[in-house]
Amino acid sequence: MATLHTIKAHLYNNALTEDPNDYIARVSSERSLTIKDICESAVARGGADVSASAMEHATSLFLKEMGYRLCDGFGVNTGYFTATSHIKGVFNSPNEQFDPAKHRMLFEMQQGAELRKELEWVSVDVLGVAESGMYIAQVVDVKTGSVNDLLTPNYNLKISGHKLKIAGDNNANGIYFVAEVGGERTKVDAMDIAINNPGELIVITPVLAAGMYKVEITTQYTPSNLLKEPRTTVFDKILTVQ
Repeated sequence: MATLHTIKAHLYNNALTEDPNDYIARVSSERSLTIKDICESAVARGGADVSASAMEHATSLFLKEMGYRLCDGFGVNTGYFTATSHIKGVFNSPNEQFDPAKHRMLFEMQQGAELRKELEWVSVDVLGVAESGMYIAQVVDVKTGSVNDLLTPNYNLKISGHKLKIAGDNNANGIYFVAEVGGERTKVDAMDIAINNPGELIVITPVLAAGMYKVEITTQYTPSNLLKEPRTTVFDKILTVQ
């Protein structure tokens, strides 16, 4: 089958294994697209028979209603993705009721059959080992056990990856939580970094308002000499404070 799309990727040392000779590929993403971006793209390509604004409005209404029905316990299957409601946590007796202190609700999404079909048109261009090799592989919220999902202010957060150690005297060095809406940056106090190793950081999540955040790390660390200028890596998954 012909290739319609090409995804570019760099290789990074696999920070989640002990083997120094294995790598993982990480997609070199251009940027995140909004509903508006996608609707304007559909109109520009000729794939939509309505205006971009009308398409954006209808899509927003659909997603809002989907969220409402998921809260009623319905599952959703759009063909491109499925969405379901889940309850996490242990119930210690047949009569125990839901307790927000022990249990939590969440929504899970998975790719659907129609989206999987699109993969047949995609090729991957591996660009070689990334120049810095610095990256965040996984973020675990210790309070909830959530992986790459939740943030709990004032509780520990475990960040795994490669070349993450905070080192150097540049004022920009540190761990940041960047709000998706508004872009406000909250820096972790140096006193709240409990573990500071190249492959693992454990920090106390600062007080953050409810919302979505990206984790950003800036450091001058290298295994040999410190860099003259700091470099930055941004985790490619969005984390949520409920």
